[in-house]
This record gives sequence, C-alpha cells and structure tokens, in this order.
Amino acid sequence: MADIAIRNVQKSYGATAVVHGVDLDIKTGEFVVILGPSGCGKSTLLRMVAGLESITAGEIAMDGQVVNKLEPRERGCAMVFQNYALYPHMSVAENIGYALKVAGVGKVERAARILAVAKTVGLEDFLDRKPMHLSGGQRQRVAMGRAMIREPKVFLFDEPLSNLDAKLRVTMRAEIRRLHKRLGATSIFVTHDQVEAMTLADRLVVMNAGKIEQVGTPAEVYGQPASRFVASFIGAPPMNLVDGQVVAAGRFQIDEHRSLPLGQGAPEAGAKVAIGIRPELARLVAPGTPESLEATVDFIEELGASRVVHADLHGLSFAVLFSEPTMLAAGDTVGIVLPAEHLHYFSRETGRRIERTAPQAAATQLQEA
Repeated sequence: MADIAIRNVQKSYGATAVVHGVDLDIKTGEFVVILGPSGCGKSTLLRMVAGLESITAGEIAMDGQVVNKLEPRERGCAMVFQNYALYPHMSVAENIGYALKVAGVGKVERAARILAVAKTVGLEDFLDRKPMHLSGGQRQRVAMGRAMIREPKVFLFDEPLSNLDAKLRVTMRAEIRRLHKRLGATSIFVTHDQVEAMTLADRLVVMNAGKIEQVGTPAEVYGQPASRFVASFIGAPPMNLVDGQVVAAGRFQIDEHRSLPLGQGAPEAGAKVAIGIRPELARLVAPGTPESLEATVDFIEELGASRVVHADLHGLSFAVLFSEPTMLAAGDTVGIVLPAEHLHYFSRETGRRIERTAPQAAATQLQEA
C-alpha cells in the first residue's frame, strides 16, 4: 500500500492546458473517487499517476518518492480500464496470470496464485473460458483479477463500469467496495457517475475544467457544496439554485415582485448571491401560502419509493422531492416554500460558497444542543 502526494500537477497538450495545478493527498489504504463531467481532466490526472501520461509541471510522489520519471511498471500501480483490455485469444487463467508469466514465475506457483485471485473475484469456475464467452461483468472481474495478481501498491480504476448495464453496475459497485475492504489497497477511481462516486468513496474529489472544486467525504460534498458547480453537479435531481440579491431586513429579492425571508446570519444587504436548496428540503404548499413562491407543475417523475415534482418557477426549472403520493398533475399551480434553515448561499461573482455568518451558526448550534 502507498500514500500519494500530488503537488501542483499540470498537463498541457501544446498550448492547450487540461489540468491546472492540482494538489491532492491520498492516504494509505484510502478509496478516493475523482468525479467530474467529461473533459474535466480526471482521466488525464489518473494516467499521470499511472505513468501513462507525462507531467508538464509539478510532482507526484508515492511513499515519499517522486515518480515523475519512473516507468509505469516501476510505480507499483495496477490499472483497470473501461474497455477491459483483455487478450481475446487467451483464457481467463492466462489473462489473469500473464504478468506472472512475463515475470518468470514458475507454473506451479503461477497456477496457485491464479486460482486464489480467481476465487477472490468469483471466477474459479471460468478459468478455461475465453473472454468472448463471458458477460461484461465477468470480463471486468477478469480485468480486476489481472490487476490484483500483481499485488500492487495502488489500484487505479478508469471508469471501469461505464460499459455495463444499470443492474450490473450496481452489482459491480458492491463487489469493488468489498474487494477494497478485503485488500486494503490504496485506490483511485475515476467516474462521471455521481451514484458510483457517492457509494464507493471514502473521499470525493470533484473536478471541473482541469481544477479541483472540492475534496471531502460524500456527506460533506453533498451537504456543504463548496461551489455553485458542485451544488449543481451532485445530487439527483441536483440542488435548486435561484439568483437574486440580499436586501434590507434579511430578505432575498428574486425580482421586483418576489422575495423570500432568509432568517438570521444571511449575507449582508446588497450582496448578489444565488440561494440553493436540495429538492428533498423544499416544501410544496397550497398556492397563495404566505412566504411561498408560485409555480406551475411541469411534470411528475415517479421513482417508486419517491417522486419528483418538476415545476416552472416563472421560467426557472425547480424540483421538489418527496415520498408521499400526490394528486398533482401537469399544469396545476402550487406554492413552494424554501425554509431559511436549509438554504445555501453562493457568490454570483465567484460561484464559491458563502458560509453562514456567526448569528445563524450560533442559532444552529443551540438547536442541535
């Protein structure tokens, strides 16, 4: 196992910069998920850790040793790719044990280690099969087994579940998490799927446009997004965001006709902010209810145990998530209440989170006590 230190790492292709000064520390045995939209630089960063991409500037160190100039095979990493990258003419056993064969490990020892790894990933009954006779999930397990047999210090996963169907992805997420718990190896997992990220990660690294937006546990990133981007990217549906301005007497002015109470500890009057609220914390009420915003139901998304009302808030799409059955239908008028204690504030200039001021923080502490 290894700890990893990434210091001001940058990557450019000619004049095009794709990773902009990333700093990140990963602890030994930690499972870190790098999450972000396509093109944000997350896979490039992973490939630089693996040694498959050169580093334009900065340093990557493993267990205190700078590895910038080391070949991939010298770094102690094993990578699991999105496309499996199996040898089609080799059996499962031959694919898993290929690295040992190249290293000159004897047949008897090689067979024993292949069997042990195959049992770990549930493939002991498929060792003689070729990849073409396996399901997508089984092929991905072969790829993981091939990585495991090298006994690496670090596992690197580059969107390994993207080619699987939805049901199989759920199964494979659980298997990867159990495998990590059993092996305890340092793991970095790259994905654009927030459900994968939230369910797998010890810590999340949210990237956008080549930079890190936030690092934290899944609960921290969901509950206290550090930026407007994180708030809008994390969550299904994502956080509702409404632009406006704080006015005197602790109110938030959306336009000349609509305003909301912010309660104690809101940003100072005159601040141009966006307020945010998670869909499960907003409330639907009868139209005309005091301190509510009038909206029109656009459509209702049924999720089985819960449902999402998607509403048109005078041109702004707004989602409310709740578990109770509803008689609402498209076209109905509703009121939406945004409880002040559940609001998040973001600067409209920088997009960064504005923390509650002391009065509201103190009030929250008193409520919790």
